[in-house]
Amino acid sequence: QVQLVESGGGLVQAGGSLRLSCAASETMFDLSSMGWYRQAPGRERELVASITRTGRENYLDSVKGRFTISTNNARKTVTVYLQMNNLSPEDTAVYYCNLEKSGRLYWGQGTQVTVSS
Repeated sequence: QVQLVESGGGLVQAGGSLRLSCAASETMFDLSSMGWYRQAPGRERELVASITRTGRENYLDSVKGRFTISTNNARKTVTVYLQMNNLSPEDTAVYYCNLEKSGRLYWGQGTQVTVSS
């Protein structure tokens, strides 16, 4: 069973930085992609950033130049990171990591990011 464990959310002032982490007991070789989504109150979940097995990155337009997605592959564990810089109150949301494996999507439990003005 695929499990994703997230960490790194919290409260930060506008202009600050946070790094989110999400670890899965998988190897990137077996996955199609990993990514981060977010959902703010009253809004639909949206893709923030993703990275494919081949390293291709994709970002939501509003986070380009501020957020960076990366992965670290260790034996039987892959961790995906989201480095978030120059945060604004509009980035406040619950952030979810996910991975795609064999055509199925798996989700983390979500971590709250709150940016104060």
